[in-house]
Amino acid sequence: MAKRQRRVLGRFWSFLWKLILVLGLILLLMRFIAPPTTAFMLQSPYPVAHTWIDLDQLPPHVALAVVASEDQRFPTHFGVDIHAISKALEQYDDGEGLRGASTITQQTAKNLFLWPGRSLIRKGLEAGLALGLEALWGKKRILEVYLNVAEFGKGIYGVEAASQHYFGKSARHLNANQAARLAVLLPSPRKRDPNYLTPYLAQRVIWIERQMAQLGAGHLSF
Repeated sequence: MAKRQRRVLGRFWSFLWKLILVLGLILLLMRFIAPPTTAFMLQSPYPVAHTWIDLDQLPPHVALAVVASEDQRFPTHFGVDIHAISKALEQYDDGEGLRGASTITQQTAKNLFLWPGRSLIRKGLEAGLALGLEALWGKKRILEVYLNVAEFGKGIYGVEAASQHYFGKSARHLNANQAARLAVLLPSPRKRDPNYLTPYLAQRVIWIERQMAQLGAGHLSF
C-alpha cells in the first residue's frame, strides 16, 4: 500500500512539474508574441472585438489612466499587493463586502488563463500566475498585454477596440479625458458607457484625472 501511495504521489509531482514547465514556456513565448485570444474572450457570450496595439504606439496618458484607476502601486509591487489585500481584509472585518484587491498583474493573468469568480482556488492560481508574469515579463510587457486583453464592454477587448467602438478613432489619438473615461469602465465594463456616464462615474473620471496629475508621467518610467 505504501509503495502504491508513493507511486501515485510521484506521478502527481511529475505531472505538476511538467505542467509548470509547459506553462512557463507558454508565458515566455507570450513575452514576445501577442496572444491571439484569452480565456475570457473564449468564454464571452458576445461577439468579440479585439485589435492589438503596441504600448509604444499609445499616448502615455492611456496607460497612466488605467494605473491611476486600477493599481497605483503597479510599478513597485511584485504582482500581489500585500497592502491592498490587508486593507480589503480590514474592511471585510468591519462589515463591508470583500473587495477583490487584485493588481493589474493578477487581472492580466486572470484574463489570459482563468475564469470569472472569486473562489479561493482561482485566487490562488491567479496569484501564482501573477508572480510568474512578473518574473518572466516585467512591468512594461504586463501593462501592454493588460491594455490589450482587458474587457471594456460587451465583447470589447483591449483599449484599441474600445477606442474605435466608443470614440470612432484609434487609441493612438485618445486625449487624457477620454483615457480616463475608458479606465472608469474596467470594474463593470458590461454595464458602463464612457459617453453616458452617471453622476457618480463622472465624478470618478474627475478623480482619475486628478490622480493622473499627481502621479505624473514619470510614474510609469519603464
